[in-house]
Amino acid sequence: MDPISSAAPRLVAPKGLLIDLDGVLYVGQNPIEGAAESLARLRAGGLALRFATNTSTLSLASLHRKLLGLGLDIDAGEIISAPQAARLYLESLGRPRCALLLAGDVKSDFAAVEEVDIESADYLVLGDIGPAWDHGLLNRLFNRLMLGAKLVAIHRNRFWQTEAGLCMDIGGLVAALEYCTGHRALVMGKPAADFFRVALREMGLAADEVAMVGDDIDVDVGGGQAAGLAGILVRTGKYREAYVRASAVRPDVVVDSVRELPGFLGL
Repeated sequence: MDPISSAAPRLVAPKGLLIDLDGVLYVGQNPIEGAAESLARLRAGGLALRFATNTSTLSLASLHRKLLGLGLDIDAGEIISAPQAARLYLESLGRPRCALLLAGDVKSDFAAVEEVDIESADYLVLGDIGPAWDHGLLNRLFNRLMLGAKLVAIHRNRFWQTEAGLCMDIGGLVAALEYCTGHRALVMGKPAADFFRVALREMGLAADEVAMVGDDIDVDVGGGQAAGLAGILVRTGKYREAYVRASAVRPDVVVDSVRELPGFLGL
């Protein structure tokens, strides 16, 4: 048994897999070795597949083009993204006034949402806008939240793996605003339980029939386990052994990469 794992796998023969994208199937513009072949074997084995991502820098259309360009045979309808979850939530409210702190490409997915400036917004939607973040912008958000606006975070990841190394993610900014205002953000992506419920509904499967495959011990594996799924951790992407050992989460299964997954499942 892998020394990181403290229990036997809860799910030996899943009917479906929920697979993270960045860090599991690719890093930056580079596919993980054997990823395309593994997906083909998993499909041939009859598994239902959905692809879960917290990526907040690409629209659904752009993300799909990227996957196809990397040689990954994934249909746009199989992608469950945190921005899409946020859009659906906001649309369910009618037409709330929203400040969209999102990359320009991602904003194209929010065409039905009424966008206003921060000082007029009822909802502040936080995604990754890279170097545009600064103290002045955060202070404007802080002041609007103190006046009663609601904070909607696309996700609250701590960091992710890039081709140049680890990069701080927006989770720290979300936490700072929560701490300073005393109000919790509504988090749309993993590890939010609602995100996994949407995925299971899309798959038509129960939680105990599905395993979450990811490179993030807390967000992917921990979030999936909290929602009743088994958690499979891959040693690619943001995986760092010291970080995994320091986490309270214990994966059900650890594999070196998605390339090993079909073999582990007997496919």
